[in-house]
Amino acid sequence: MKRVAAVDCGTNSIRLLVADVDPATGELTELDRRMQIVRLGQGVDETGRLAPEALRRTFAACREYAAVIKELGAEKVRFVATSASRDAENREEFTRGVLDILGVEPEVISGGQEAEFSFTGATKELVGGDLAKPYLVVDIGGGSTEFVVGDAHVVAAHSVDIGCVRLTERHLVQDGEVVDPPGEAQIQAIRDDIVEALDLVTQLVPITGARTLVGLAGSVTTVAAIALGLEEYDSAAIHHARISYEQVSEITTRLLHSTHAERATIPAIHPGRVDVIASGALILSTIMDWIGAREVVVSEHDILDGIAWSCALDG
Repeated sequence: MKRVAAVDCGTNSIRLLVADVDPATGELTELDRRMQIVRLGQGVDETGRLAPEALRRTFAACREYAAVIKELGAEKVRFVATSASRDAENREEFTRGVLDILGVEPEVISGGQEAEFSFTGATKELVGGDLAKPYLVVDIGGGSTEFVVGDAHVVAAHSVDIGCVRLTERHLVQDGEVVDPPGEAQIQAIRDDIVEALDLVTQLVPITGARTLVGLAGSVTTVAAIALGLEEYDSAAIHHARISYEQVSEITTRLLHSTHAERATIPAIHPGRVDVIASGALILSTIMDWIGAREVVVSEHDILDGIAWSCALDG
């Protein structure tokens, strides 16, 4: 049994998992899992740089996580940085700050590596179950979305630059404010970007041949929480919930035609996702429509779990 800490720093959120992992039995025991919305990718699509205020928010979260890691006595820490820091010109500033706080250098991984971690985390406990294979694991992030097809192992994967933050900033921000609610032309512009990305993915990954769709990350789990009618976020209820295409479609339509104030009253939506959840839901519903998925199996276990497994297995 090894005690490890995994940090996933994406475009919208930064998350921590401290767990005891036993490679011999395939068991992962969660000790602490937490998330903060820091919006590291604020403006990156437009400026190509990480904003000073975004770095400050991220470093503050890192200091909190460092205290948790020390208290729980993790033997090994792995910090993985994804889409926003991959794209930024000033990512060295980010790297130095993380190293100073946590004592490890963030690994700015490729979309392919991100997909491998996500697939491992999402499917390790599904193997041997009753869900039909192959799986299509879709990880909808803030800046990018990963598509991975496999059964016990990855067969093919690809990452594309469609994410809830990126598409919101690209199409729904005017004069520094998110348009509420967006017009049909703006919604169609987002959908066009998603379809263009899906057309590319289909050429590289056999997504239409998958028999089970597994959805990961905040946009998917938030849609699931809304579909389940949860008064507050409940990861145990959400994990492995099966949400129908009809539910996803109805929720997406509702979110796209609501105002910020109306979305903020939905208890399952984290305050940091209120302005981007409509774009995230549209990504999910468009994917389901494209591949003909009748339901999505929602997983709370994702890239964080995959990173934790890599810590244990790498020695």
